[in-house]
Amino acid sequence: MKLNNTLTRTVVAIIGIPFVAAACYFGGILFLIFTLGIGLLSFHEFSVMAGHKESYVNRPLGFIAIAAIVINGYVSLTGFEFLFLIFIPVLILSELFRDKESAILNLGGTLLGVLYIGLCSYSLIKIREFSSYSPLLYEQGGFLVISVMVSIWACDSAAFFIGSAIGRHKLFPRVSPKKSWEGAIAGFIFSVITMIAARAVILDFLTISDVIVIGLITGIFGQIGDLAESLLKRDAGVKDSSNLIPGHGGIFDRFDSLLFTAPLVYIYLFVRFYGQ
Repeated sequence: MKLNNTLTRTVVAIIGIPFVAAACYFGGILFLIFTLGIGLLSFHEFSVMAGHKESYVNRPLGFIAIAAIVINGYVSLTGFEFLFLIFIPVLILSELFRDKESAILNLGGTLLGVLYIGLCSYSLIKIREFSSYSPLLYEQGGFLVISVMVSIWACDSAAFFIGSAIGRHKLFPRVSPKKSWEGAIAGFIFSVITMIAARAVILDFLTISDVIVIGLITGIFGQIGDLAESLLKRDAGVKDSSNLIPGHGGIFDRFDSLLFTAPLVYIYLFVRFYGQ
């Protein structure tokens, strides 16, 4: 069974990685569709988990809000923030016509999903499109997103294998009993090393300080993002956010660290290029 699961994971990765890399590299509408997929599917999976706690998320309004947030990250509509402010009163008004248990839980679940997943997805778009209003070339934004993804993957892999081999001190047993401090430290180190290596290959437009900071962000907050989603899953009583990706769980499972990391990477880039 374990061998079959490993084989399934490997086959899915071989098929999926080229598409993800192409979406990141070419950017534009392809990356917009990719990010919309992550945001909308993650929100759907989140809403299903919330349902296990009798919080009935307003999916139609949530889908519209997340799509609007992500698309605005791509086209930067003038005055968009005023349109988004309409979302909250409309959401509250719609709850008057829903016979779905606790209004507080429903509204809270919807807002959490929209703000958490929507704004993090928005940040991912802004990282990819950052070069369109900075000194960077457009494809360099793609290289940066790819490097962040690889850094997170290196972190996860190092944390798993080294943690399994020498892990003795539990990280957060209430949330994720198998994770250890030894694994977390190894993941953190490999995140930074991966970003430094990426600079030597494709990120030569960034300074060594830039890639170290981004490596620190992915190494620390990527793992926190994984723990945050584990907290939600444990509370909902589910192992995976869904079984959409064979051998990998759901979209939210695969991109939880990337979503959690994206806002901080974007903030760093903004301050780095415009804060001086």
